[in-house]
Amino acid sequence: MPTPTKGPRLGGGPAHERLLLANLATQLFAHRRITTTEAKAKRVRPLAERMITFAKRGDLASRRRVLTVVRDKGVVHELFTEIAPAMAERQGGYTRITKIGNRKGDNAPLAVIELVLEPLTAKQATVREAEAATRSASKKAAAAPVAEVTEAPATEAPAAEDGGFGSDSAAPLADGSAPEGFDVKGNKDSMKYHEPDGQWSAATVAEVYFRTAEAAEAAGFTQAGAAAGTAEA
Repeated sequence: MPTPTKGPRLGGGPAHERLLLANLATQLFAHRRITTTEAKAKRVRPLAERMITFAKRGDLASRRRVLTVVRDKGVVHELFTEIAPAMAERQGGYTRITKIGNRKGDNAPLAVIELVLEPLTAKQATVREAEAATRSASKKAAAAPVAEVTEAPATEAPAAEDGGFGSDSAAPLADGSAPEGFDVKGNKDSMKYHEPDGQWSAATVAEVYFRTAEAAEAAGFTQAGAAAGTAEA
């Protein structure tokens, strides 16, 4: 039973107060709502909600614990079979107190205490569904296997074809570009070669490529732009 508040107790003594609150809780469970003074409503509220918590457990020990307060077995049966299942989704706040003014005669403030049996609102239900979906998604993400990353095989450069002037020469590729490692352009008609940094290298369409300028000269090519001969002293 909750610790009593400071000040005078309800009734004539501690035992009278316990019986008074037990009777109020019994009537609340039997009729779902009762009208009493505001002080009694505030004092019976924690006791009633504690009994509902026991009823939601549903085991024999909880039923015996409730029977020590609520002596009417028929009311206890209703509490376990009707009231507790209706509040299965609620985590608290099983009762509601509404002030209704003062009583005629002694002018005592009155209040109605009732059980909150309405289903959860659509907003609350949506929040619960979202939380459940989040938990389910996190569990699935943790259990999902990690996808293996496969690397694409590296493509090899096409092999260079012999250009007809030995192993240090190569024919142009299908797109006209130079094979890898062959940078010197050669022209079969003029028998001239052009180095990569030569004056006409960019404008020349190569018919054959050489690895080096020495390989081109060994094949009988001369450097484009070079003098035909050297002057004697």
